[in-house]
Amino acid sequence: MNKAIYVIGGGLAGSEAAYQLAKIGYSVKLFEQRPKKSTEAHKTNYLAELVCSNSFKSTELINAHGLLKYELSRYNSLIMEVAEKNNIKGGKALVVDREKFSNDITETLYNNSNIEVIREHITKIDENINTIIATGPLSEKFLANSIGRHLNNDNLYFYDAISPTVIRESIDMSKAFWGSRYNNDDAYLNIPLTKDQYFKLVRMINSAEKADVHDFDKELFFEGCLPVEEIARRGENTLRFGLMKPVGLNSPESFNKPYAIIQLRREDKEGTILNIVGFQTRMKYGEQKRILKSIPALKDVEIVRLGSMHRNTYINAKESLNYNLSLKTKNNIFLAGQITGVEGYIESVMTGFISAIQMDRYIKDRSYYSFSKNTPTGALLGYLFENVSDKIQPMNINFGLFPPIDIKLKKREKRELMVEKAKKWIEKQRVEILQNIEKGF
Repeated sequence: MNKAIYVIGGGLAGSEAAYQLAKIGYSVKLFEQRPKKSTEAHKTNYLAELVCSNSFKSTELINAHGLLKYELSRYNSLIMEVAEKNNIKGGKALVVDREKFSNDITETLYNNSNIEVIREHITKIDENINTIIATGPLSEKFLANSIGRHLNNDNLYFYDAISPTVIRESIDMSKAFWGSRYNNDDAYLNIPLTKDQYFKLVRMINSAEKADVHDFDKELFFEGCLPVEEIARRGENTLRFGLMKPVGLNSPESFNKPYAIIQLRREDKEGTILNIVGFQTRMKYGEQKRILKSIPALKDVEIVRLGSMHRNTYINAKESLNYNLSLKTKNNIFLAGQITGVEGYIESVMTGFISAIQMDRYIKDRSYYSFSKNTPTGALLGYLFENVSDKIQPMNINFGLFPPIDIKLKKREKRELMVEKAKKWIEKQRVEILQNIEKGF
């Protein structure tokens, strides 16, 4: 083998990339700055730490998120394997025990003889070394210092957010019940609100003092992860028609018909810690405590982690990258993770997988692998490299990115056709990818 490939960043994308390269047979140096230098978002020293939610979203194939997870599983993704191993109750979502998940990823990579994990803060890269940059959504200064001259567009950025987490035992369970929307399991703890309680909550959110987030109101933020106060600002019923909708639940008769529902999701397998779904926020800590404790069921709640916001950096991929995620001006340097313009855990894992197999092809002097747009991977890459917007925003996987089905059918029937077509392409790509990896060894 040639000298080691560098992977900068031990998050989800970097961990997946390092593992895939090591599995092929390459020697990999995986650099992670923690604990020498931490970030405002991370809380542990684990590799592949989940800094926001512990949910990987839907597992249903009829849902684009579920289909993407299926695709990565078929490609033998490390992240998917460990996530499924550490799955906890989450209804139709893949929810994991946060600590056990990251611990297992860390142990797997440390125990791989082809991977050397180096706890070092890298400020600049050697452009002569084959490198995958997977430094995550807080990469602005690193990108500017290391490869800034190779980026022919200004870095873009938006704000992401973290929901508060609380201890279950501190919740008044007489004012809550377990259940999932449209599903007969106990994946979520539901706190019902009356009309008066709901509008009191909205008023408190709207009047709460916000943290100073550097001209936040002038910046772009991702629509799929809006702070709760931004949702509330858009209308007094916006929360009730969205994340707090009181539908699809078999609420006990004692609660009558709830006007709104707050849902909490397990953070660990035992369900001792719960996060408040959709309550990501930039409100000041004191305001968060005051508002949460104003909710009757949370009057005496013990808060483990308050909500916060951090800046996420990403680039305009079509301006600076080749389709294989390498720099247009330096083909041996690849990018992976949210800095490529994708949004979401599994989407980031996908780019880590892609960067690894495309790096392998680059080293073997083969053309890049082209994914069908009928698959989640190809559809999302199509968005990154073929969009026509001047202000591209990060994107989750969704069926709107797939080639349309031009047949007069109901929405679900069209989705089912898309899924069947995707599964056929995924199997074809799986065979081709594995065959190409094996060549030359």
